[in-house]
Amino acid sequence: MKMALELAERGRGKTTPNPMVGAVIVKNGRVVGRGYHKKAGTAHAEIVALKDAARAARGATMYVTLEPCCHFGRTGPCAMAVIDAGIKRVYYAIKDPNPLVNGRGAAMLRKGGVETQAGPMRSEASRLNEVYLKFVTTGRPFVTLKLAQSLDGRIAASTGDAAWISDMESRRMVHRLRAESDAVVVGSGTVHADNPGLTVRMVKGRNPYRIVLSSHPDFKRSLKLFTNNDDARTIIATTKAAAERLSGKNLTVWSLKKRRGGIDLEDFLEKAGRFGIMSMLVEGGGALATSFLHAGLVDKVMLFTAPMIIGKGMAGVDDLHVTNIAKAIRFTNYAFTPSGGDILFTGYPKGK
Repeated sequence: MKMALELAERGRGKTTPNPMVGAVIVKNGRVVGRGYHKKAGTAHAEIVALKDAARAARGATMYVTLEPCCHFGRTGPCAMAVIDAGIKRVYYAIKDPNPLVNGRGAAMLRKGGVETQAGPMRSEASRLNEVYLKFVTTGRPFVTLKLAQSLDGRIAASTGDAAWISDMESRRMVHRLRAESDAVVVGSGTVHADNPGLTVRMVKGRNPYRIVLSSHPDFKRSLKLFTNNDDARTIIATTKAAAERLSGKNLTVWSLKKRRGGIDLEDFLEKAGRFGIMSMLVEGGGALATSFLHAGLVDKVMLFTAPMIIGKGMAGVDDLHVTNIAKAIRFTNYAFTPSGGDILFTGYPKGK
């Protein structure tokens, strides 16, 4: 199963809207077939592994990171292919919560005479497909909050200068995160201060949708988000009143509900989910990060901390109305890892 998970990882950033899946076929203690889902529309991992194993698949055991599908989509049902190939036993890490599957794949296998067992490396498989699992069960995108800060929690100097707090390796990782995400989200403050392109440049990969979340989108049309929008991936998410005044070449405008003088983030995520956005990278700035954290809408935090002290400057996170430590946002399944000269904290707010 570990090998299957490693194979599945090769599809990261390429399989949307499908999950990342890997499969390994073993017979008489020897691996006879391997496969992973390379991208949406291509063969599923089980089919690739079966082709790799060929005749050796008969009587063998398959390890797959997600319950085999049982419905017709762009490809046929994997469960039926497994039965037809003569696989004797299937271990799958997690059940597929997709309503079209959700236990039916395993049931089809058992009906076809294949022994099935769920659970090996469940937590690792769930983490691998955290985006897919969140989206198919809630209809909302998985939200990752990314911040780059100094040791004293500043994301910019008092002048607004933030180039560069994080080092080259950390910035390269952020571009990988963009390539793996369906959308990157920033607030109007970041747009005015940095004029960001929000494209993938330091690594190979597709550009995400670029979403500006602002209740007052009074932007100059000379900004990169507008002038470099030939791919029609810039989206302005704003209030109904502001949306009626916005237009532009290739520009998409979302009209959202208001809440407490700003934009209703719950409505924003619902809209993004209906649009087909499964994963969202919230990049900045401090006000937007604070809003998402305060609303309890962040699924994962990635915090790059650089070895510097700025002093008076812009805080990465502002007032969360924490009046006592018991109300602080705490994390689970967290880790601290080196990122070039920085330290990367990755964690999940408790309850997420």
